[in-house]
Amino acid sequence: MIEELPRWAPKGASSDDTACGTDTDADEQDEDLCSDGGPTAAGAAAADPDSVDDLLDTEDSGMTGYNYAYLDEHTKREVRRATLSAIAIPGHQVPYASRAMPLARGWGTGGIQASMSLLGPEDTFKVIDQGSDESVNAANIRRLAKTTADVDGTTDTTKASIIQTRHRIPEEVLDDDQILVLQVPITDPLRRVDPSDDANRRRHAHKDYAKMWVALYENVVEWGEINVGSRYPVMVAGRYLMDPSPIPRWDVPKLHDADNLYVFAAGREARIYAVPPHTDVEPLAFADKSFQVERFDEPCAHCGSEDTYRTEIETDDGDRLVVCNDTSFCEKREADPDLAKDHHLDCEGVTWGPATGGVEAASGHVDADGVAGVEGGDDQ
Repeated sequence: MIEELPRWAPKGASSDDTACGTDTDADEQDEDLCSDGGPTAAGAAAADPDSVDDLLDTEDSGMTGYNYAYLDEHTKREVRRATLSAIAIPGHQVPYASRAMPLARGWGTGGIQASMSLLGPEDTFKVIDQGSDESVNAANIRRLAKTTADVDGTTDTTKASIIQTRHRIPEEVLDDDQILVLQVPITDPLRRVDPSDDANRRRHAHKDYAKMWVALYENVVEWGEINVGSRYPVMVAGRYLMDPSPIPRWDVPKLHDADNLYVFAAGREARIYAVPPHTDVEPLAFADKSFQVERFDEPCAHCGSEDTYRTEIETDDGDRLVVCNDTSFCEKREADPDLAKDHHLDCEGVTWGPATGGVEAASGHVDADGVAGVEGGDDQ
C-alpha cells in the first residue's frame, strides 16, 4: 500500500517518479503523449504545421507542440526536488537551474516555473498581481496555465488550490489544501546591508545577523521606529533570516503558523525557499520598538471594509479613493459587508494577520503571534 502524500507536497515527489521518454519499453517510446498528458518530441514533430494558416488554427486544445504545463519533465522534477529541499529547511535558499520562460526575467519567471511544476489536471489556479486578478500580467499567466496545463482558472481565493501572487497575500484565510507561490525579485534580506552574496551566505551559515540588527537600530535612531515598508525581514523557525518578498507589513503576520504552504521562487536569481505549514515566523523588532503594520484613516470607498489592506487609486474624473487592495475580497464585501475572512472554514475566529476590529485595531502593532494591539505607530 502506497502512503498518500500531504496535499501541499509537490506533485511528482514520489520515489517512483520517472521522466517521460526515459528507460521505458519501445512501444511506450513511440507514443505521442507523456504519462501526464503532454506531447513528446515525436508527437510535436508529427504536428509540425505546413502553413501559416495551420499556425493560426485555434480549433485544437492549444497544447500541440508543448509539453504538459509548458516545462519539460526534467525541469519540473528539478523544481519539485528543490521545493522539497526548501520545505525541509524552512527559510533556506535552495538553488535550482532556472529556465527561460516566455517573458523577461524579473516579471515572475520563478513563480511561473514553481507553479507549472506543481500544477496538475485537477488543480484550480488563481493569479494575483498587486492584489488584482485582472492585470495584464496576471491574466496572461493564468491563460498560459489554462492553455498548457488544462487547469481551471478562478478569481475566487477560496476555490483555488494553487495561487501565484506578486507582492500580496489574500485577505481570506488560506487552508491546508492550498499552496501560495510568491514571485521574488530579491531573495536575500542581507543584501540591504551588504551587496556581497558570498559574505551574506557565510552569515546565513553562521546565523550571523548582527549587521541587520545594526541597520534596524540606525533606522530607529533616524526615524524613531523601524521604517521598512516592504520586504520586512523575518526569522523563520528561529534559524534563517528570510526576505518575505515585497509584501506589505500588513501581510507579514499571515506567514506565522499558517495552515498553508508558502513557496518563494526567484527566476532571475535561481533560488527557491519555503515556509511550511505551522512554522514560526517572527518579524525582527526590538523590545521597546515592536513590529507595526500600516494604518489607514479611511475605510474602503467601495465596500466599507476597515480590516483590509487598502491603497489609493485615481478615478477617470481625477478623484482619489481609498479602496481594498484585494479586489476579489472587496467584491464579496460589497455583496455582504459583514463577511468574515474565515467565512469558508468550519471553525471561526481564525487569526489571520492584523486584528479585524475596525480602523483602530487594524492600525495597531502586531506581536510575534500575529495579535494586534490597540496602539498604532506613526503614519508612513
